[in-house]
Amino acid sequence: MPTPARKNKSPMQTPARLAVIAIGGNSLIKDTNHPEVPHQWDAVRETVGHIAEMVNLGWQMVITHGNGPQAGFILRRNELAAHEVHTTPLSLIVADTQGAIGYMLQQALNNEFYERDVPRQCISLITQVRVDADDPAFQNPTKPIGGFLDEVTARRFEGAGWHIVEDAGRGWRRVVASPQPQEIVELEAIQQAVSMGWIVVACGGGGIPVVRNAKGELRGINAVIDKDHAGGMLAHKINADLLLISTSVEQVAINFGKPNQQPIAQMTVAEARKYMAEGHFAPGSMKPKIEASIDFVEQSENPDVAALITNPENLERALRGETGTRIVK
Repeated sequence: MPTPARKNKSPMQTPARLAVIAIGGNSLIKDTNHPEVPHQWDAVRETVGHIAEMVNLGWQMVITHGNGPQAGFILRRNELAAHEVHTTPLSLIVADTQGAIGYMLQQALNNEFYERDVPRQCISLITQVRVDADDPAFQNPTKPIGGFLDEVTARRFEGAGWHIVEDAGRGWRRVVASPQPQEIVELEAIQQAVSMGWIVVACGGGGIPVVRNAKGELRGINAVIDKDHAGGMLAHKINADLLLISTSVEQVAINFGKPNQQPIAQMTVAEARKYMAEGHFAPGSMKPKIEASIDFVEQSENPDVAALITNPENLERALRGETGTRIVK
């Protein structure tokens, strides 16, 4: 069992309770007016303080994360430098953000363990997620990526093989497919690391999207896998007890943003489906989180599993049942 370098403690037994914690990419940027890296470090360090407390409570965990803003920054750099250097394939951008955000999470969490005298360590695994090359999403790319462009610039990217759309008079944007995840390629390695007691960061940004060619070889593809769906799949595959989705709100609400907004403390899968059918959860925002929660809870053979949605600062309170939104069978 790995231990922090300063310590010389006996190994802990692997805790019985296993959680997958999905951290939103936007939650790593608390102030959109200050997205710079030093401010991202501040947000990461705050978030992992709450995660370290979960370890103290006896949880083993795999951490996954979003990468939307960070991938957008890389794409914007590509746009600005396109007249001088080649652009970067989206699969490599996801890999880049997995490495960078994984590094930040593992360093900050290991520092927490070091300061708390906790004999645990965190590692990051670059993770590929296979999708189906025949997924209908590839015929209708809808996921906007990067910033707004003028038409001349957008057409240049179109010539390089990107799909572009005009966005409600605000400018042009690139769009890509968002296919459903089919397989976590490094799943066995993740399971082995967990069994050895590592805290693991994996499937960042939904995973690097890959397909198999005619020879059965893996190849990257221009796509974005929804991070919540990938996180839910990961939680199911490793038989987690809890899928914890860390986002920007303390609780899920119906009639969100309206005078009759109502927070939900707990809902069954059936109730979640009902609210979703009524249009309470916005696509690209809360809806994929609810979908991932439903899939995880419904597929598990364990009747006591749950999904929990809350923000980082209320994580401990949510685990005690004081806040957050819990989805149960």
